[in-house]
Amino acid sequence: MPSFDITSEFNQQEVNNAIDQMNREIINRYDFKDTKTSVSFNNDTISLRSSSEERLNAADQVLREKFAKRKVSIKFLNDFSDEQTTSEAKREYILKSGLDKEISKIIVKDLKEFSKKIQSSIQDESIRVSSKKRDELQDAISFLKEKNYKVFLNYGNFRD
Repeated sequence: MPSFDITSEFNQQEVNNAIDQMNREIINRYDFKDTKTSVSFNNDTISLRSSSEERLNAADQVLREKFAKRKVSIKFLNDFSDEQTTSEAKREYILKSGLDKEISKIIVKDLKEFSKKIQSSIQDESIRVSSKKRDELQDAISFLKEKNYKVFLNYGNFRD
């Protein structure tokens, strides 16, 4: 029986590359000169620091552009926290891999409404989707791509 898995994972190497490109651009741009703007990436956490809120937002925009160029979804940047002190503005993004239970239930419910011939089951942080026909699975992938979930979805482990 054909099947595939739905997950939500980011490519660690592409995120590293986007951060490196961002660092190079911040060093070279005149509007970031003497603003103490920096970015670091450790264990699924991206930290942005700058001397003002305005420069922090500009650095955030550069980060989003670099993610888009490297084909890393900016949906991974939804979970963040801001911290403002008198001398520094700081923003931390927490990149999450895997689907949480609430989103998994919504996706399974949407798949059941889409087609009664498709079976789907939640397995830890992924969803296994199976059907008797391969075309039905391809239609399900197209249907899910049209929906706009707040997380990025990967479709993989396709088996015939």
